[in-house]
Amino acid sequence: MIPTQDASARKTEIDEKLKQEQDTLSFIRENLEKSDQLTKGMVSILSSFESRLMQLENSIIPVHKQTENLQRLQDNVDKTLSCMDHVISYYHVAKDTDKIIKEGPSGRLDEYLACIAKIQKAVEYFQDNNPDSPELNTVKARFEKGKELLEAEFHSLLTRYSKPVPPILILDLIGGDDELETQEEVTLDHLPESVLQDVICISSWLVEYGRNQDFMSVYFQIRSSQLDRSLKSLKEHFRKSSASSGVLYSPAVQNKRKDTPTKKPPKRPGKDDVLDIEIDSYIHCISAFVKLAQSEYQLLTDIIPEHHQKKTFDSLIQEALDNLMLEGDNIVSAARRAIMRHDYSAVLTIFPILKHLKQTKPEFDQVLQGTAASTKNKLPSLITSMEAIGAKALEEFADSIKNDPDKEYNMPKDGTVHELTSNAILFLQQLLDFQETAGAMLASQVLGDTYNIPLDPRETSSSASSYSSEFSRRLLSTYICKVLGNLQLNLLSKSKVYEDTALSAIFLHNNYNYTLKSLEKSELIQLVSVTQRKAETQYRELIEQQIQSYQRSWLKVIEYITDRNMPVFQPGAKLKDKERQMIKDKFKGFNDGLEELCKIQKVWAIPDKDQRDAIRQAQKRMITQAYRAFLQRYTNISFTKNPEKYYKYRPEQVEAMIERLFDTSA
Repeated sequence: MIPTQDASARKTEIDEKLKQEQDTLSFIRENLEKSDQLTKGMVSILSSFESRLMQLENSIIPVHKQTENLQRLQDNVDKTLSCMDHVISYYHVAKDTDKIIKEGPSGRLDEYLACIAKIQKAVEYFQDNNPDSPELNTVKARFEKGKELLEAEFHSLLTRYSKPVPPILILDLIGGDDELETQEEVTLDHLPESVLQDVICISSWLVEYGRNQDFMSVYFQIRSSQLDRSLKSLKEHFRKSSASSGVLYSPAVQNKRKDTPTKKPPKRPGKDDVLDIEIDSYIHCISAFVKLAQSEYQLLTDIIPEHHQKKTFDSLIQEALDNLMLEGDNIVSAARRAIMRHDYSAVLTIFPILKHLKQTKPEFDQVLQGTAASTKNKLPSLITSMEAIGAKALEEFADSIKNDPDKEYNMPKDGTVHELTSNAILFLQQLLDFQETAGAMLASQVLGDTYNIPLDPRETSSSASSYSSEFSRRLLSTYICKVLGNLQLNLLSKSKVYEDTALSAIFLHNNYNYTLKSLEKSELIQLVSVTQRKAETQYRELIEQQIQSYQRSWLKVIEYITDRNMPVFQPGAKLKDKERQMIKDKFKGFNDGLEELCKIQKVWAIPDKDQRDAIRQAQKRMITQAYRAFLQRYTNISFTKNPEKYYKYRPEQVEAMIERLFDTSA
């Protein structure tokens, strides 16, 4: 049970808290009432402000719209005035540009093109807005006049500055000295830079605005003439320089074999120096054409639109290319006439040319990419013609060696080397500088069947030009062996013209020996050995056979100093008359035979000193050995009262007589 005192205190505390809460509630109510009053005041203010804004908006919007309309009208007026000024300017274009157009573009191309642009805009305006106006015809005429003057300026610039390339510069361009490791690349500046830029600018304008391609014809005609004149100038310069000094770079020399840098090719029989110059000149022009054409194409790509470049280039090079091909055809025709005259050495003129053409063909093909098929086929056609005439010459030369007539008056009286042999060897030696060319000639005519050479499928194809170099080399080897075989048969036939079989043997010996030595001194022996490995041995056997045949001419003389059919005589024995006469006949026969042979054979010739000495030595050994034995047998036998009549020559004298054989100067 709670005490009475505590309950009273508790009640008092609750009453106080209740009073505090009632006071707080009263305070909140008072504040709420104040807040309501403030809210009502704010709402009243806002409502008044909204009303005023609406009144202001209703007043400003019409003013704004009116101002905007006025601004638009002002803009339209300005635009109209501007258009009027612009339109009026078109009507004055003809008058404003009259002076500039009449004076032309020379020296002020940029100003002139700006003037043409104004005229062009005037033309477009009148065409779109007033196509029937007389002003349109006026500006059109002015535009055409301006275009004509631009075309004339294009022609004038090209004509004035397109000069032939100096010959010395062309020679540098085609590689006058390839041995210089630091040689700088030569470039051609066909037109001054400022002129080139003007030409490019005019070309671009004519393509884009002029709608005229006539300038392309003008371009190729002028540049074509320049290219042709450059080649003709080079040709003339080459002739003059060659005539005066005989020294000028030749691409043919550039490609000579590196293992014989100082070796000079043998001269062709009857070779004309003027023809030499023509050949080297033509070779130069071939190389020059390639380089100049490459340079022309580079220039053309800056001036002519891309889709017209190949066609324009094709037209540009035609004159120079046709002249080169015509000259090549003339060389072929000259070779053909030489064959008809049986002057096969003259045909050798096409070998250096054909070699150079084939070496240059890859560059030719590259330069002519994109040109017409007829243009591309010109060089291959010339090469084919040269290969055909060359192969014909080779074949007919081989036949001529076989069929050269045996004319007594044409035979060397001293049995030396026949002209046919020296010419044949000389002809073959000159093929050495053109082995691939000559082999390709034979291969191009499919002469494998002629020589019975089996065709390896790996070496051949449907095209003769696809023959391997090894197959061509075997063809050339077989051809050389054929010529040598024909020569051997002909020499054997010719040797029968001599009545003296010993002279016939000397003749064959000299010719066989000359042939073998010539083969050994050159690369011909290597070529021959490709298909005939024992050629050297066979020639040595032939030479030895002729030496033995010659030596048989002395058997009759030796027969006199042998003991055949002779009795044995004792020293001091008395001989019968018949026996004395037999001995006398022996001595007389030997002496007369020796004198006769030495007299006859003294005027014969053996040009090879080693062979001449060897044959003399062999004869001296054979004769003096038998003669000494003969003299020894009859020294103490009395067969005559006049021994000096029969003991006419001592062995040393006999040797001296034989030593003078084959020596026309003795």
